[in-house]
Amino acid sequence: MLRLDGVSKVYKVGTFGGRELHAVNDVSFDVKDGEVVSLIGESGSGKSTIGRMILRLISISSGAIWFDGVDISTLKGGALKEYYRRVQGVFQDPFSSYNPIFKADRVLEIIREEFYPEIKGREWGDKLESSLKAVGLNPADVLHKYPHQLSGGQLQRFLIARALLLDIQFLVADEIISMLDASRRIDVLNLLADLKSRGLSILFITHDLSLGYYISERAVILYRGCVVEMGPTEEVYYNAFHPYTKMLMACVPRLDEKWEEVDVELRAKESEFASGCVYYERCPLAVKDEGCARDRPALVEAEPGHFVACSRC
Repeated sequence: MLRLDGVSKVYKVGTFGGRELHAVNDVSFDVKDGEVVSLIGESGSGKSTIGRMILRLISISSGAIWFDGVDISTLKGGALKEYYRRVQGVFQDPFSSYNPIFKADRVLEIIREEFYPEIKGREWGDKLESSLKAVGLNPADVLHKYPHQLSGGQLQRFLIARALLLDIQFLVADEIISMLDASRRIDVLNLLADLKSRGLSILFITHDLSLGYYISERAVILYRGCVVEMGPTEEVYYNAFHPYTKMLMACVPRLDEKWEEVDVELRAKESEFASGCVYYERCPLAVKDEGCARDRPALVEAEPGHFVACSRC
């Protein structure tokens, strides 16, 4: 359904834009129909940048993003509008996604005016009610209320309901439960699992390993804008190859065994280099003479469907 092919995003930074910041560097992966793929990495790894490029909120610097065989950068006018009818995003902070002067029903009315002007009256009311109930919301509890009158969990589910009104096929879920309390997190996760069972494809962006494991079939591990490992979630979590993935997994508390001590010492300042492994300065396996600092390893298939970017694995 959706495929990223060598996608990069470069920002000009510093005085007069004299330096380049590679937020995303040559990233390739795909999301199939009805599949949930977790994009996992620490803050600053480029996860949200990838989500915004998929949603065309920012442009790509190189590479291409394909949706059903069409390069989305070529979409304009009606074709772009149709793309947004099929692809939508839900973000971390639900409160920032709403105009505070609009009540909930006005937000949904804008959707009708833009995408379904031919639907009116009772037919629209039925469609509205169906979408809200699909995410576990009672229309009477949310309609005719301002955003500040709703809880974070209600707003997040309302955002998903707004996307469902468009009969979407692909959802970018960017840290959508990080601001919710524990009692609401499982509700939203189960909602996403239910939507997936109905055929919705989801890119689940998160820094939380446990959430990625709970919901996804495949996992993509991102570090400093580069994919360092990807494959079936079970394989990536329980049979990790890349040192960074192993370090991440060692940080997850386990009830059935003692926590592993993880001691990762960062240098005072990480160098910015155009080549070489992005994980070189933190990697316990790195050997300078073998080219770790010189050559950037390509993603290779370590086992069927399981890819890793490490020359020492």
